[in-house]
Amino acid sequence: MTIRSLYSAVSRGTETLVFAGAVPESEYERMRAPFQAGQLPGPVKHGYANVGVVEAGPDGWLGRHVFCLFPHQTRYVVDTDAVIPLPADVPAARSVLAANMETAVNALWDAGIGVGDRVTVVGAGVIGGLIAGLASALPGADIELVDIDAGKAALANALGVAFRTPDNATGNRDVVVHASASAAGLNTAIGLAGFEATVLEMSWYGSAPVSVALGGAFHSQRLTLRSSQVGAVSPTRRARRDHRSRLALAVSLLADPRFDALFETEDAAFDDLPAVMHRLTSDEDKSLCQRIRYD
Repeated sequence: MTIRSLYSAVSRGTETLVFAGAVPESEYERMRAPFQAGQLPGPVKHGYANVGVVEAGPDGWLGRHVFCLFPHQTRYVVDTDAVIPLPADVPAARSVLAANMETAVNALWDAGIGVGDRVTVVGAGVIGGLIAGLASALPGADIELVDIDAGKAALANALGVAFRTPDNATGNRDVVVHASASAAGLNTAIGLAGFEATVLEMSWYGSAPVSVALGGAFHSQRLTLRSSQVGAVSPTRRARRDHRSRLALAVSLLADPRFDALFETEDAAFDDLPAVMHRLTSDEDKSLCQRIRYD
């Protein structure tokens, strides 16, 4: 089928590391995007959050809006099994978050977050916001979103969760999810975990070294520090779920209008993407999800 792109989105984590040439050589193959052209470290055609409309294809597909793990491109041709049709209640513009939402779903499965859990998410970016938003729907759950930027309180409010800065965050938590991509954030997460709690690391640091404070209460608290990565379905669901069913679930969860709060920045035009990538890799840019518009 032939798909005309309507929107795509830039991954602030993986894509900016690829753009900056900060992917370790050991990860060149494991970090390939599904439809990547070229080889890391570059040049490559990267990206994996594309929403478009079917212009040509099998009966019943013409005119349908679909999500595909395809790079930033105006038109492309893929098999039908490479796309997820959007449900009627999921707007095309919001569904560019599907790849990030898939990561968040996997995180909840990996962490085993359940009813009544006291959960802290450190890092109020796109992944942190999605995880906090999903977890907040669990009955009896107590969710805090922690960030050094007090301005992220507006995002927490939109998601219906409590906001804290690191100096006033609640401790003794059942699960702490780290998504700030900083050593300071990871150490904050470890410090907030309760006895025998799990700290789930969502951040990918590329080739940057990370200093972790394991000399304090980490051992006496018997903490579990584990990674979560979307490349494999969580082992808690792997026997019954595959990548496609997980992605379809992620797309359906974007019917929730709360997640529009993750789009703080105006859409950028596709022709401006090179300048956008330079801006997103600067230390000054603190925007959340950058959506690309195709006219």
